[in-house]
Amino acid sequence: MCPSPKSEETSAGGQLKCVEFHPTAQVMLLAGMNKRVTLFQVDGKHNPKIESIFFEQFPIHCAHFSKDGNEVIVGSKCGHFYYYDMIAGKIIRVPWNRATEQAELKRFEVSPDGQILAFYGTYGRIHLFSAKTKELISTLTMNGSVDSISFSADGQQMLTHGDNGKVYLWDMNSRRCVHKFLDDGCLQGTSVAMSPNGQYIVCGSSSGVVNVYNASACESSAAPKPLKIILNMTKPVTDLRFNYSSEMLSMLSNTKERGVKMVHMPSLTVFSNFPDVRDVTMRVPLCQDFSLNSGYFTVGDHKGQALLFRLKHYGNY
Repeated sequence: MCPSPKSEETSAGGQLKCVEFHPTAQVMLLAGMNKRVTLFQVDGKHNPKIESIFFEQFPIHCAHFSKDGNEVIVGSKCGHFYYYDMIAGKIIRVPWNRATEQAELKRFEVSPDGQILAFYGTYGRIHLFSAKTKELISTLTMNGSVDSISFSADGQQMLTHGDNGKVYLWDMNSRRCVHKFLDDGCLQGTSVAMSPNGQYIVCGSSSGVVNVYNASACESSAAPKPLKIILNMTKPVTDLRFNYSSEMLSMLSNTKERGVKMVHMPSLTVFSNFPDVRDVTMRVPLCQDFSLNSGYFTVGDHKGQALLFRLKHYGNY
C-alpha cells in the first residue's frame, strides 16, 4: 500500500489550492492562484495536459468537479462564483446573492449525492446552494466559526467543525442540526471527515491532534471517547481525506513542510514510510485527493506542483 518512490510532477504555477480527480474519468484538475483550472489525463507516465481554463481577475481558492463530472465549479475572494460547463465549453458566472450577506464565496464542498454546494460563510453560517440551478436554498448557522464541512457518503448527513471545539451533525432532508458533540480535548477544530463506510468520524484540531471516533458513538453521545488519539501531526490539521474503501486516511497540515501522514484504519496505525524521508520534492502541502479506486494519490503544494503517487496495493485508477 506504499506510494511508488517515483512520483510524477505537474506544474500549474503559483500556489495550488485544489487538486481533485474526476469522479469517473482518468482526469484530474489543478487550480490555484494563477487564475487557471488545468485538466490533465492521468496515466502515471506522461500525464498530458488536456485543457486550461482561465478565469480573469479570479484567483482560485477552491475548485471541485460536479458529481456527474460535467462541470468544474470555482470559488474565490469575490461575492460571486463561476462554473465551467465542460460539454458546452462555456464559463458561466453566478452573481452575488445579497441574501448571503457576505462579500466572498471562496470555499465550498460538493455533497456526494450531487445535490448541494455548501459554502463556508462568516459567523458560523453555511450557505446551501442547489448544485443544479446554483440558487441559494438555505442558510444554516452554528455557534462560532465554521472551519470544516464534510458529508456522509450518501449526502444525507453533513458535519461541521469550528473554533468552539464542537462538531455539528445536520440532517440534510430537514436541514436541521440533529446532534452535536464535543471533540475530546479540542479547543479549535480545523477539519472533520466521515469515512465512506460510515464507521468512523475523524476530527483534526489546531494543536495537530487527530481524534478517531466510532460514528455511532458520536451520534448518541455529547462527549464520546476517541477510539484512537493520533499525535503524529504537530501543526494544525487542515484536511482529512479517506480513500474510497475507508482503509486509508490521509492527514494534511498546510503549515508544515512534508506535512502529510497516512493512517491504516483497520489497525489505526500511521505509516512510517510516507512521505519517504529521501523524497525532497514534497514541500508545503496545501491540498490532496485519492483517485476513484485509490490507484493514485496526489498532493498539491505551495509551489504550484502536484505530486502524483501510485498506490500499488490498488490495481485500478
